[in-house]
Amino acid sequence: MASTDPRALPNSIPVPGDGLDAARMPGHWLLARLGKRVLRPGGLELTLWMLDNLAFGPDDRVVELAAELGATARLTLARNPGSYTAVDRDPAAVAGLGTLTAPDATEVAAVRADAADTGLPSGSATVVYGEAMLTMQPEPAKRRIVREARRLLADTGGRYGIHEMCLLPEDLDPEHAAEITRELGGTIHVGARPLTPRGWVDLLAAEGFTVTARRRTPMALLEPRRMIADEGFTQTLGIAGRALRDPTARRRGLQMRRVFRRHQAHLGAISFIATPATSTY
Repeated sequence: MASTDPRALPNSIPVPGDGLDAARMPGHWLLARLGKRVLRPGGLELTLWMLDNLAFGPDDRVVELAAELGATARLTLARNPGSYTAVDRDPAAVAGLGTLTAPDATEVAAVRADAADTGLPSGSATVVYGEAMLTMQPEPAKRRIVREARRLLADTGGRYGIHEMCLLPEDLDPEHAAEITRELGGTIHVGARPLTPRGWVDLLAAEGFTVTARRRTPMALLEPRRMIADEGFTQTLGIAGRALRDPTARRRGLQMRRVFRRHQAHLGAISFIATPATSTY
């Protein structure tokens, strides 16, 4: 069985957008090309908190939306759920996810579909989670994805986890928020639209969820200490070495880190655990 440590992911895994020019590809795909495996805003720490608080076991049916390289999938499979289904719309990601194996009797599947329209049966999951994907969607798409998670979850005992970027503080000036959003989008080449913590709670509530737990950490994705904690020292050195040999990737990586640092007082990473409003869990 393959290792469940996300830092052990082989560099041969297909990277979404692998054929794109480094100057134009989305920032998270660029980082993945350089060998970064943990691509979540709150790092491995916040992912582990989310999984711990989703508290799934051998009777749970888990669905991960936008599973990408499978770093969190491996952590999930190590916890031996009854079944695990990865959903992603990128064929390279689905191909990699389809090679995952699990201990014991866990059923594993990978589905090529949009997170807002998975095609999976209603009520077929007891746990649904997604990371670093709602932030990248405009408001209507955010709502469709959260609505799909609600459709997939069983009314009794269902849990939903998200791990996203957030804007701080709650009363951040709208013009300042718009400036941060513009700069993020300009450097990562994906429309980034984080919400305040209250904004995330309101979104979940509007689509039928009640928040039961939350945790916030600094947004330090490209800081050396976080990199080493997430990737390990050897892998971090490898990422740095590949960036040094690729001037375009190095320039873009430094641009992303500058933007994150410039707005560090107003950017955070946040995770929520929520249950269907009618759930008795």
